Amino acid sequence: MSDLMDGESVEIQGSAAKPYVIKNVGGVYSCSCPAWRNQSRSIERRTCKHLRHYRGEAAEQQRLGSLSIPCRRADKTDNTAKNRAPALLLAQNWSGDVDLADWWLSEKLDGVRAYWDGQCFWSRNGNRFHAPAWFVQGLPSQPLDGELWIDRRRFQRTVSIVRRQDQSELWHEVSYLVFDAPAETARFEDRQAFVRECLAQKRPPFARKLEQQRCQGINHLRQELARIEALGGEGLMLREPGSSYVAGRSTTLLKVKAFHDAEARVIGHQPGAGRHKGRLGAVLVELADGTQFAVGTGFTDCQREQPPAIGTVITFRYQELTDGGVPRFPSFVRMGTDQAATQPRLLD
Repeated sequence: MSDLMDGESVEIQGSAAKPYVIKNVGGVYSCSCPAWRNQSRSIERRTCKHLRHYRGEAAEQQRLGSLSIPCRRADKTDNTAKNRAPALLLAQNWSGDVDLADWWLSEKLDGVRAYWDGQCFWSRNGNRFHAPAWFVQGLPSQPLDGELWIDRRRFQRTVSIVRRQDQSELWHEVSYLVFDAPAETARFEDRQAFVRECLAQKRPPFARKLEQQRCQGINHLRQELARIEALGGEGLMLREPGSSYVAGRSTTLLKVKAFHDAEARVIGHQPGAGRHKGRLGAVLVELADGTQFAVGTGFTDCQREQPPAIGTVITFRYQELTDGGVPRFPSFVRMGTDQAATQPRLLD
């Protein structure tokens, strides 16, 4: 992986038309992307997917210090929710530039994230969920990370129940699906075995382990995504094999939503940076309605050496549209089938 000397900067192509700028000023790394700018933590503690991709996950973890979740319970005497908030592992969006073969795949649940500290549940923002005693019966004294969930398309119903403070009988509708053990320093596979053993010991009636399966490649990923969405599910979560549990957003945990293919006309080339310096960084494209944006991922090294010519049409893949109609996380697929750019739509 690349790195920057003190005072150096580099441009990194993201999903926007204009590249982001990564800088190193006195050992403080910054990125001009919204994800880095909008973080509430101090600037020396911020990171983003562009920094992790450019410097490498290990280098960013070393810079930020140990980010492993401490085995601690929230302070019940501290009424400030921010100070009670557990430091949870958060997902990045998959932008199509990572081969997910052999990663662990599970359904992205449309429930409420809940951290079990060994005694009670806490939201990611540090608010307590007042679950009845019979609901938490059998849960271990070790911290767990999971989701309070009823069923697909029942998010609002779930929220209305778990936010009540009367320990209502309505909690009978809810289950706690566990997907990790934050306090364990072992690799992901060993933490899964730990969760399985914890739940098998006392068999809590309202908790179960979220099932994981190995992703067999892009075709399997798309098939599983289509199956889950047909059932009313939200998408998929992918976890890197052998990865650790770290606080904050990490490229070891990726969320994947619907894929859509569309076509756009190439109207310009943007130079690469870092390992792509001297060749294509991204193509600037335009849709039929005039919407312009950059496509910077999905290209092979050969395609970066000989990029699609200006005026040609490419097929790209994206996950969703922004409110302004711009495809999010566009990734190059192939040269287009037509010579007229289309509006974003699913291609047969």
